[in-house]
Amino acid sequence: MIITILIFILAYLLGSLVPGVWIGQLFYHVDIRKVGSGNIGTTNSFRVLGPKAGTLVLLLDLLKGTLAGMLPMIFDSHINAMLVGLAAIIGHTYPIWLKFKGGKAVATSAGVLLAYNPSFFLLIVLVFVLTLLISSMVSMSAMVTFTFATLSSLYYHDWILTIVAVSLTIFVFYRHRTNIVRIKNGTESTVPFGWYYQKKKSTH
Repeated sequence: MIITILIFILAYLLGSLVPGVWIGQLFYHVDIRKVGSGNIGTTNSFRVLGPKAGTLVLLLDLLKGTLAGMLPMIFDSHINAMLVGLAAIIGHTYPIWLKFKGGKAVATSAGVLLAYNPSFFLLIVLVFVLTLLISSMVSMSAMVTFTFATLSSLYYHDWILTIVAVSLTIFVFYRHRTNIVRIKNGTESTVPFGWYYQKKKSTH
């Protein structure tokens, strides 16, 4: 029982690590919570700090999710890795270091999935990249990818994966509610590539 509690606490603390904020403050003297969208994750890090820092934040956010998902194996426990990963996702969204005001947990969720089911992770990454190349919007890509993950999880006949996928999809849509409004209004931020970006650029 003590090991189980320890695993969940460690997973939460791993998820609570905020590389976007720390890298911005340490190397760029910028608090990304006060610039751009104000989000602490990958997209805002790319936008505010640049591609090198953004890539590093992406990898670190992925890594903390993966490490959290591997904790049951490290401690030789039979706890489902996906359930442990949820603690890391909660940690990223509500980090103790930032007064419980965190990010949208897209990269951290992907990291947990990598630890839980690598082949499914690769499929999800492919869907995300293809959607991004079409929509040019990270928010749109995230919502489409999580919806796809929920539907395709049924193929694996893994009820824990499906329940977690459904829960995360609802949560991701909730966290992106302001993005949904901007998408409807045609004012959502885009990445500087992809079909939609090129189309929008050619009309101006």
